Amino acid sequence: MLDQIHWLAAVTVLGALEQAYFFLQVIYARRLFGISPPKISGPPEFERIFRAQVNSSEYFPIFLAVLWQAGLFFHQGLAGALGLLYLYARYCYFMGYKASSSERLAPIYFSAGVLWILIAASALGILHFFLSHYVGLNVLQLLTA
Repeated sequence: MLDQIHWLAAVTVLGALEQAYFFLQVIYARRLFGISPPKISGPPEFERIFRAQVNSSEYFPIFLAVLWQAGLFFHQGLAGALGLLYLYARYCYFMGYKASSSERLAPIYFSAGVLWILIAASALGILHFFLSHYVGLNVLQLLTA
């Protein structure tokens, strides 16, 4: 069983570490700009860092769900590779947003595209599972025949 999920687990841990890094960046920015919680407004430099972290946190549960579904039902290697691409794109998004609000656009579009591919892989994998287990229709065998 572990040999079927080790890439998914590794990407999950990397994602959690990335989220922790983003949280730390907000803490450092709060100290740098003298903004105590619960305040969320301040200089544009702080607000961009704060928004980049919040936005990344909002998408993280969606990413984890489709990463694991795509890995378990479609292909672990593909899901793991797409997961790494997603995490890299989110890092580029965070760093771009930190520098300027306009530099966040290309990475956010790329990460959204990767997320949609993971969603599609999840849906196809689950559909294949239902068709093969409940209808007795193996789509893969039909395609290769």
